[in-house]
Amino acid sequence: MSEYQYYEFAAVERSLTAKEMAELRACSTRATITATSFVNEYHWGNLKAEPSDWMRRYFDAFVYMTNWCTCRLAFRVPYAVFSKSELSQYATKLALTIDAAGKHWIIDWWLDESEDYDRFGLDEGRDWMGRLMPLRDELLRGDLRPLYLGWLAGVTAREVDDNAIEPEVPPGLSRLSAAQQALVAFLEIDPDLVAAAAAVSPDVSELDNDDSINEWLAGLSVNEMRAILKLLLNGKSQQAERQFKTAFLTWQKKLAQGTAPCVSRRKVAELRTLAKVAETHRLEREAKARVRQEAVRRKKRDDFLKTLAADFDQCWNALHPLVERGSASGYDQAKHVIIDLADAYQLVSSKEIFDRALRRFLVRHAKRGALIRRLVEAGLWQK
Repeated sequence: MSEYQYYEFAAVERSLTAKEMAELRACSTRATITATSFVNEYHWGNLKAEPSDWMRRYFDAFVYMTNWCTCRLAFRVPYAVFSKSELSQYATKLALTIDAAGKHWIIDWWLDESEDYDRFGLDEGRDWMGRLMPLRDELLRGDLRPLYLGWLAGVTAREVDDNAIEPEVPPGLSRLSAAQQALVAFLEIDPDLVAAAAAVSPDVSELDNDDSINEWLAGLSVNEMRAILKLLLNGKSQQAERQFKTAFLTWQKKLAQGTAPCVSRRKVAELRTLAKVAETHRLEREAKARVRQEAVRRKKRDDFLKTLAADFDQCWNALHPLVERGSASGYDQAKHVIIDLADAYQLVSSKEIFDRALRRFLVRHAKRGALIRRLVEAGLWQK
């Protein structure tokens, strides 16, 4: 089996120039290149460039996938979005790395050596850019959840020591966005670990309390309001939202000091223990859900069987033309109907009465060996 590598780059902040597109073309004659993207797959050989270098020079997003169970996601975001201290607390050895590049941070998520061979044998990587790209907008708005999830990916991969203390837990972990859920799947983050981490994460809705927002807004100076409005008028809505939300959260934290209990950050070992508890609860919920689903399925099945039992003779008579086609498809359909009839007799009558009805039916079709063989295989008839 040949190797497979999928590369997809996207430019968001600006389009590529003709010169830059020519530089990319020089690295690949087969790639699909546009003013905003580069897409190519390799079955033999590799990309003749370093993806990190292309992220510094050309692109804002990168997705990579191979059939040897490795995948990667990277975003380029402006320095102004996060401070170094905000980012560094979430960094791990491989699962989440952060590099400085000119006026940008390059944030890199990796999954290496997955054991889900079926996934990487079937997934060609083409859909992930669309599913994961909204994460970049979330980061630009100051959302820390994609970073915390990257750290959890490192915990899942055992990159993080059990004695390590978790970084700041962002709000909203219990209600991940669609893109964040896709990131959990992409990096194969333990969902029970996410549930354990979310236990101390404030709900996003708590940040939208009208009373506290109105109180904060009333305390803003004219200059502070003017600065935000200028950003909006200059088309910098994400920057305005980020600055506004950061200032509001800072105010909330100061207000809560001394009145709200301090949430201590947990050790990784504690998170693992909590994840085991979360796993137990999840398995219990799933078992109960399966019982409910089976009850619904059984009721639907019984209701259907009762419609057959309303007129068994009509059901048997309707089978004769089906069998007399003499075709494999006709015999298969007849077998499935007879299986349903067997269950219907079992529900409202008895197996003995079904066996007698089947013998009467087969008197007319005793020489149809293909039909008899199917009924024997289904356990409905004995030679």
